[in-house]
Amino acid sequence: MNEYSILVVDDDVDLCEILKFNLERQGYKVQVAHSAIDAMKVMTNFYNLIIIDVMMPGMSGFDFAQKLKEDGIWAKMPIIFLTAKDGENDVLKGFEIGADDYIAKPFSIKEVMARVKAVLARSHGPHTDPLLSLNGLVIDSRGKTVMIDGFDAELTKTEYELLLFLLQHRGRVFSREELLNHVWPNNVVVTLRTVDVNITRLRKKMGRFASYILTKTGYGYSFEL
Repeated sequence: MNEYSILVVDDDVDLCEILKFNLERQGYKVQVAHSAIDAMKVMTNFYNLIIIDVMMPGMSGFDFAQKLKEDGIWAKMPIIFLTAKDGENDVLKGFEIGADDYIAKPFSIKEVMARVKAVLARSHGPHTDPLLSLNGLVIDSRGKTVMIDGFDAELTKTEYELLLFLLQHRGRVFSREELLNHVWPNNVVVTLRTVDVNITRLRKKMGRFASYILTKTGYGYSFEL
């Protein structure tokens, strides 16, 4: 079982279900959205890959992908376009936006599974860029460091894991219990107050980004832009 998470965006409900079923059989975690607008509502979660249809009502897949590529958090997320628009100009436009692959409809499920596997291998292999960058905030997943405007934030292991988790799920509010379960090891005995203490310490080291870590009274904490 792998840990890759995939978002499928297509206005064809039946096709989404077919892709979801087959991707989950391969061990992937899959979420679907039936429009770019719906997809933007769930982009608070972290995905290893997004599969996007081009021809959708409202915002097209090209426009949606362009918005993602302009966002500091999602700029390097792998994208596969899955579409009936397979003309040369369409394909070139897809790759100019930053697509990692372009699959024309109709297609075979085996082909899609193979393409997905290949893109994930290229994008999340040992030579991928370990940096997550957002307007002066840079997280190095290999070195486990956080830089703010070029200066080391000097976070502890727990502070680093806490920041990374909140950032990867930006916009979502987590209770202290949820943060304890996701960030702290199971064999460590800690109290809910431990979360509050670490959030306070983290904010003190985050400089101008401290205000991005919000307290939702009665609910918990979130990272919001």
